[in-house]
Amino acid sequence: MVKGPGLYSDIGKRTRDLLFKDYQNDHKFTITTHTSTGLEITSSGVRKGEVYLADVSTKLKNKNITTDVKVDTNSNLLTTVTVDEPAPGLKTIFSFIFPDQKSGKVELQYQHEYAGISTSIGLTASPIVNFSGVIGNNLVSIGTDLSFDTASGNFTKTNAGLNFTHSDLITSLTLNDKFDTLNASYYHIVNPLTSTAVGAELSHSFSSNENILTIGTQHAIDPITLVKARVNNFGKASALIQHDWNPRTRFSLVGEVDTRAIEKSAKVGLALALKP
Repeated sequence: MVKGPGLYSDIGKRTRDLLFKDYQNDHKFTITTHTSTGLEITSSGVRKGEVYLADVSTKLKNKNITTDVKVDTNSNLLTTVTVDEPAPGLKTIFSFIFPDQKSGKVELQYQHEYAGISTSIGLTASPIVNFSGVIGNNLVSIGTDLSFDTASGNFTKTNAGLNFTHSDLITSLTLNDKFDTLNASYYHIVNPLTSTAVGAELSHSFSSNENILTIGTQHAIDPITLVKARVNNFGKASALIQHDWNPRTRFSLVGEVDTRAIEKSAKVGLALALKP
């Protein structure tokens, strides 16, 4: 893939992954197997409170075409077909959910040395059209993310973002929710040898005048064990430990406490992923 500014979804992604990825308070089990023909089958189950959810997904890659099929507890069938680089820098994605006849969508992504574009359109009579574009390079970029509802003639999403990248530092500024929410994020690699990093995100809502500040860090104790921690200005503190028992088994443990109501029970999440 060509090096460049990436897509709009990449703006602030490193900070979001540090602060929010893998922090789950549910109990999840995942097992992935492979057949001799290259078919990947993944089964997962999640307990959310008293509710149990499950899904089975398959992935088959043939040259530059990847087909994903997923069936969930509600008998929804999600199919995604991805064609990677039919032309240099181009990716085509076709997806639909059965039996929802209005869920079909075609997406095109194009990445260039100085630009990244993603556009999608729903396969309905009055579709929702999405467009996002970024211009710049791998050091500085600016972009926008828009959604237009052709049925109502209104923009349903209007976002804009700015991103700066240094060798060990990434900062970004985005305006979301039709410019009602301002997000500023910061990500700093302290030690790449131990995956040690710190990050912070400040979100301000102009309509409610509410601020949310989240600060987090991560550190690899050894090559197979990663620990993460975060806290926000509402007193919610979380910690995560992720350990690879072997190259095919990963165990994750997550805990969250409300420091302003310490008498309440802590939330604990468990995840086990197996790849026999």
